Amino acid sequence: MIWPDDAGYDEARAVFNGMIDRRPLAVLQPVDASDVVRCIEFARRHGFPISVRGGGHGVAGHAVGDGAIMLDLSRMKVVQVDPETRTARAEAGLTLGEFDRATQAFGLATTLGVVSVTGISGLTLGGGLGWLNGRYGLACDNLISVDIVTADGQLLRASTQESEDLFWGIRGGGGNFGVVTTFEYQLHPVDLVLAGVLSYPLSMAPRVLRFYDEFVKAAPDELSTAVSFARTPTGAAMLSIAVCYCGPIEEGEQLLHPLRTFQSPMDDGIQPLPYTALQSALDERFPSGRLHYWKSGWLRDLTDGAIKTLLQSLPLMPSSASSVGLQQMHGVASRIPPSATAFPHRAEQYDFLILSQWSDPTESDRNMAWTRALFRAMQPYLEESVYVNNLGDEGTERVKAAYGENYSQLAALKRTFDPDNVFRANQNVEPSLT
Repeated sequence: MIWPDDAGYDEARAVFNGMIDRRPLAVLQPVDASDVVRCIEFARRHGFPISVRGGGHGVAGHAVGDGAIMLDLSRMKVVQVDPETRTARAEAGLTLGEFDRATQAFGLATTLGVVSVTGISGLTLGGGLGWLNGRYGLACDNLISVDIVTADGQLLRASTQESEDLFWGIRGGGGNFGVVTTFEYQLHPVDLVLAGVLSYPLSMAPRVLRFYDEFVKAAPDELSTAVSFARTPTGAAMLSIAVCYCGPIEEGEQLLHPLRTFQSPMDDGIQPLPYTALQSALDERFPSGRLHYWKSGWLRDLTDGAIKTLLQSLPLMPSSASSVGLQQMHGVASRIPPSATAFPHRAEQYDFLILSQWSDPTESDRNMAWTRALFRAMQPYLEESVYVNNLGDEGTERVKAAYGENYSQLAALKRTFDPDNVFRANQNVEPSLT
């Protein structure tokens, strides 16, 4: 237990987003599931609100709350890999990088995010879009079971055989139903991948993007891609296309040849890479402590109007650390029925994310204003829905938009497992009244 007067308190309460500066009553750092049970019982006995922190980052900063008990799982980092069954049991404090290193020792992996300092917990509970989503589905689609401590202090196993309704809600419903202490994942053979980035000046973006959009719509499940718009340190705006092909390297080379030769890129960094190298390639762009403000939505079609709107806004981007991304969701992840898990966004589409980050607090208003302006301008081209893992504090209606037709079932499930809304420091689903 770390109290406000203890050494290390400020370090323990600090989160990834430097805009979040909250002072919890105490920080509790359990080392196993029985500790988690005792922490929840302690907080409930004394009427203290609870926030939960996994191993990585969440832009909304829900991991820490003023006057709350901060349940910090970052010391829970045991991972056990079974190469025979191709499964892994992973504790909730792990980051993607720590998990990937353990599974790659056996040439195995599962879908997780795209930055290795991300925590597995929040990512998986919200869905989990990553480089392997086309071939193997989302992170939540690869869950076999979880161990979870519910609001009444019970430690349960949830899977398709046990507490099946709870298992449905965990796969996309976030931390609304309890504290997951261990995740069991299905693993897949993944070793070298054909991956890297094609870079272009912004002047080439319209024709490159039109070709790219048609190309990826016809691509096999083994190929996943993402588009990024950013500024160089000198201020020049540029377009990047990142790819990951997780099939045979020779087949990937043939498949990607048209994309690599359609226009002459400024740089072609596509090459065979260890999967762990791809997963950590973006880490240096997201140092802890920067100020972050994000806006997000699903983009079904990369239309001329959407492209034009983006290109008009990018030269006005205030911070060279910011970017605008379109991460492709397709293949297996897009074909699962929307009602099969709490994560409902099953379609061929792009996760559109304005990821603004900067270091100087005096620049906050300027960066946030630019982000909001671009998001408003993109509204005609976006779906009403949103990926819950990208949400900031945007209110109940946006949380409902994140779950669509699944929201009412989640609210009923919340009434069953957390009727007092103990776990409300999240993108909160309130318990239904009936």
